[in-house]
Amino acid sequence: MSRSQWFWLAVLSILWGGSFLFVGIAVKEVPPFTLVLARVALAAAVLLPVLVVMGERLPATLAGWWPFAVMAVLNNVIPFTLIVSGQREIASGLASVLNATTPVWTVLVVWGLAGERPALHRAAGVAIGLAGVAILVGPEAVAGNRSSAIGMALCLGGAISYGFSGLWGRRLKAHPPLVTAAAQLICSSLMLTPVAALVEAPWMLPVPSPAVLWSVAGLAVLSTALAYIVFFHIMRVSGPLNAMLVTILIPVSAIALGAIVLGETLLYRHLVGAAVIGLALLAIDGRPITWARGLVTRVAER
Repeated sequence: MSRSQWFWLAVLSILWGGSFLFVGIAVKEVPPFTLVLARVALAAAVLLPVLVVMGERLPATLAGWWPFAVMAVLNNVIPFTLIVSGQREIASGLASVLNATTPVWTVLVVWGLAGERPALHRAAGVAIGLAGVAILVGPEAVAGNRSSAIGMALCLGGAISYGFSGLWGRRLKAHPPLVTAAAQLICSSLMLTPVAALVEAPWMLPVPSPAVLWSVAGLAVLSTALAYIVFFHIMRVSGPLNAMLVTILIPVSAIALGAIVLGETLLYRHLVGAAVIGLALLAIDGRPITWARGLVTRVAER
């Protein structure tokens, strides 16, 4: 990938890294379906005026909407709900680790359904990245009081759904990122409205605290509306596998945000984990291998 693509990947990791913080605060007072509905509906409301100003158009026919509806299910409805539900049972750190398995599922889905055998360096890079995430988060995430098999299974289910969305996203490469983001969020909102109404009756819930309201706003505007514009831009220029690498970077962003915003201490293992994850991204990108081969060739020619 180019330097520009790496830059946008880093930006996306910060936006989505913050989502675990926002969800961790909001889910204490807002049930899962209502929280996810608020996330996608507010994000859609933010993107629609931008869509008009930019002169972009949403699909004009029902046939034009169905690819976005499928993407909404795979990339919003299923993973958002499962991960939010999982974070009610396990620590946010563990949830981010499980979310970081997304590139593994993406590789497997692309291999199994598209028949694209992963390159050795990419497979090795994913393995190294997961090891780095484990180092960064540390053993206390697994030993947390809220950890449970159900919570971990829910978060893993969300990661698997993201893997399928990576493959499906190839069908949307021809569409502008803003249109793709807005269309899938509109579809998600329409799907989740009756579910939240029937299961949780949001109008009966007490008014959330200011901290929760701000967290929901940050989740919708920063970690959803803005993040999806960046995400689909990366999908279009770099492909689904490279886009899914952001899930390995997310725990790094979460630790950095905790240190800057909340004054949390950055431990030595966090730096080690970040270095290992950086090595993994270089391995997946493949350029260090190309550089090494070029160096060997030049030395041999001498």
